[in-house]
Amino acid sequence: MCGIVGGVAQRDVAPILLEGLKRLEYRGYDSAGMAAINGTGCIARHRKVGKVVELEKAMQAEPLPGGIGIAHTRWATHGVPSENNAHPHICNEMIAVVHNGIIENFEELREEQTRAGFRFTSETDTEVIVHQVARYYEKSGDLLKAVEQARNDLKGAYALGVIAKDKPEEMITARQGSPLVIGLGIGENFIASDVQALLPVTQRFIYLENGDIARISRDGLEILDKDLTPVEREVRTSVQSVNAIERGEFKHYMLKEIYEQPAAVSETLQGRITETDISERIFGAAAGDIFDQVKRVQIVACGTSYHAGLVAKYWFESLAGIRCDIEVASEFRYRPRVVEDNTLFVTISQSGETADTLAALHQSKQENFLGSLCICNVPESSLVRDSDLSLMTHAGPEIGVASTKAFTTQLVALLLLVIAIGKRKKLSAEQIKEIIVALKQLPTRIETALRQDDEIQQLSNDFIDKHHALFLGRGVEYPIAMEGALKLKEISYIHAEAYPAGELKHGPLALVDEDMPVVTVAPNNDLLEKLRSNLEEVRARGGKLYVFATRESGMEKSEGVEVVEMEDVPDVIAPIVNVVYLQLLSYHVAVLKGTDVDQPRNLAKSVTVE
Repeated sequence: MCGIVGGVAQRDVAPILLEGLKRLEYRGYDSAGMAAINGTGCIARHRKVGKVVELEKAMQAEPLPGGIGIAHTRWATHGVPSENNAHPHICNEMIAVVHNGIIENFEELREEQTRAGFRFTSETDTEVIVHQVARYYEKSGDLLKAVEQARNDLKGAYALGVIAKDKPEEMITARQGSPLVIGLGIGENFIASDVQALLPVTQRFIYLENGDIARISRDGLEILDKDLTPVEREVRTSVQSVNAIERGEFKHYMLKEIYEQPAAVSETLQGRITETDISERIFGAAAGDIFDQVKRVQIVACGTSYHAGLVAKYWFESLAGIRCDIEVASEFRYRPRVVEDNTLFVTISQSGETADTLAALHQSKQENFLGSLCICNVPESSLVRDSDLSLMTHAGPEIGVASTKAFTTQLVALLLLVIAIGKRKKLSAEQIKEIIVALKQLPTRIETALRQDDEIQQLSNDFIDKHHALFLGRGVEYPIAMEGALKLKEISYIHAEAYPAGELKHGPLALVDEDMPVVTVAPNNDLLEKLRSNLEEVRARGGKLYVFATRESGMEKSEGVEVVEMEDVPDVIAPIVNVVYLQLLSYHVAVLKGTDVDQPRNLAKSVTVE
């Protein structure tokens, strides 16, 4: 969601911060701003509504020179998108703050500060932070102490970057709940909410822990933990490259990431499978001992990751013979539950910083779970650090808000987990070998699906004037229908819903007419004939059908029925391959609709607040 970049250097930091903001655009935002301490010792600031390019234009007209500065892309939570609500916020021309997160007690603090004579110029919760820091700074003159005192008054989540006009050599940063990293350079140091913002200037990072507060200068770094004890945090070298988030020859990041799926899947499998088995140590040193005890699995996730978990539920119960429950993270947190003995708690997240999923993980540690395991794409993330076991998806950076390669690699990782646990239960050696053979075919199978891009692009023309769509699925293809509907609504703004095909007569059939396209992936298994009957019900009511089916299924194009022929693949990997067709359909419809494919309205890539 919101993005933070800050720096202290021997050179002007504004160009570095601006590039950092551009690299955080994928997270979603509605305004951007920057503040720097200039040569006269004053805090100069620009704030603009809209894209970072608007801020760049303002800085071209009136540069912000200076060796220390902070910058921010804002996602509106308190207050509408406006220049007054954009960050950085400044108090008394003395203190400037950028903030990610939500301050839950901001109304109480705002009333108190108003009585104390502070003047508010925005509707944001962040402004109470800058006033509180300024209040304490006027008394002590110590910026780190002032931030420490101010944060003790805050309830909620925050990542902070703070500068003071009479302290042009230091920046204070603090973290509670929202992610924050320190980038280490030579004669310069930086902060950011994501390493990708700083890759052009460094690949050496420190990941702050919850409760950490740090004083940063050009040549020094002081970190205190939540108890104000000086600590040294591990310096990690990022394996991400500067060019990893470039679009290259593709018009949109989403299309690039769709086409990266064969390589991402190969990377996720690399070194993790043999001809006949997998090594459970890929999940962590303690995996074997934990897996030996697992009798049940509880999956918690959000959005696309939740759909991956639904597919995994089918696999766990049909292949491994082990009960699997799945719940949306935001719901899991707010209800009592019965936790059966030896239940493994599994989280799924692309970023590893999803607020609800992290909170659910932390809550699980207070309950009777056997242990925790996460499937994640970011090895340095909070979710990975806080879980007992983990498996990285190796999808590489995913910039498009609508997740594609993260989803398919999550499915691959989950299937590896099913094998690891299932071989202790129901899975035979022969079944494991068959799954591994199918997994090895997967990159090639996805490449074959991508060859039908032109055909799907032609099909997408039928959706230009549509406002609603229905997706149907049977069995393990139902979660894929859910994912297809989510992709279409996310980026084309067509209202799309998914239903189990057998539920048509229980309500959704009332919506079907010539203006309601119905999309389905036809499984080539014992559910096929059931689906045929459901589709006939749609056609009988004038609905237009779009069926993705294998030649072996016998589905044929006819009046009111469009058929995209898919390659027949082993059942176990069919969901992973089939979703690619729906990704392409959603992408091309969105392009024809003229929407912002990579940054759809109102959405953010990483939902780091509730």
